[in-house]
Amino acid sequence: MHVLIVKTSSMGDVLHTLPALTDAMQAIPGIRFDWVVEENFAQIPSWHPAVDKVLPVAIRRWRKHWFGSQQREERVLFKRDLQSRQYDVVIDAQGLIKSAALVTRLAKGVKHGQDSRSAREPFASWWYDKRHEINKQQHAVERTRELFAKSLGYEKPDTQGDYAIAGHFLSALPEDAHQYLVFLHATTRDNKHWPESHWRELIELVQPTGLRVKLPWGAEHEHQRALRMAEGFDHVEVLPKLALEQVAQQLAGARAVVSVDTGLSHLTAALDRPNITLFGPTDPGLIGGYGKNQHELRGAGGTMQAISAVSVIEKLRELL
Repeated sequence: MHVLIVKTSSMGDVLHTLPALTDAMQAIPGIRFDWVVEENFAQIPSWHPAVDKVLPVAIRRWRKHWFGSQQREERVLFKRDLQSRQYDVVIDAQGLIKSAALVTRLAKGVKHGQDSRSAREPFASWWYDKRHEINKQQHAVERTRELFAKSLGYEKPDTQGDYAIAGHFLSALPEDAHQYLVFLHATTRDNKHWPESHWRELIELVQPTGLRVKLPWGAEHEHQRALRMAEGFDHVEVLPKLALEQVAQQLAGARAVVSVDTGLSHLTAALDRPNITLFGPTDPGLIGGYGKNQHELRGAGGTMQAISAVSVIEKLRELL
């Protein structure tokens, strides 16, 4: 059986889809998947052993210049690639109108997705041949596992989902694996940031453990924050700018991770690394860390400032 998955973004949502593939792989011997995903996250599906082909899509970028000649040509090539195979099943796990209209509608195969009561955008269900009711009051990972089980005709396992990507990195761990912590300090919303002064206090509290601290970053303003956080500390390393797979390698080798609410926190969970995620205004109930050794600290009143460095180091000591 060959199945097409439509799950284009975001990083957390793409990662949350992986355990459903593992369920299907164990329930249906020989099943293989192709996966349509946004170009920035195209590496992620390739880490799973059941994925044959990744089909990058650039809806986010195309929307900026939809009628540009380059964008039109890219869409033509994508459509040709998408329609080059007849799939046994197409599963739209995105539940959005744009992905259903621009991708799922064009794919060849019986199209499955959430019904109008379950999908994030109810009208997306118009493009599905088979519509499934999925319980919204469960974690995003479990919702996707339920969708795959109903689409492919097996019982959803009662056990915790398995991302099945940690093994991909075992042969490429950093030389100093398990001798350092990673602090994921970057996120998109200002009210999800933990204050730099708190990070610096935590870095100081970590020093007696003998563990080093690594600080990854993506954009230049995140680089500058990392440099400020590291200033004056010999046990802190500001990493160079890394590709997503390189960041994953650093996370896979970490003794533990402290993170704000960000996509890389979900990547840490998918790699089965101990992780403390700091939450302020966002509710981790349905979208928080899912996996082994995932812990959360929430700020009183929904503020990140209310989470003290002392409370984080205490939780870290428990993990270490």
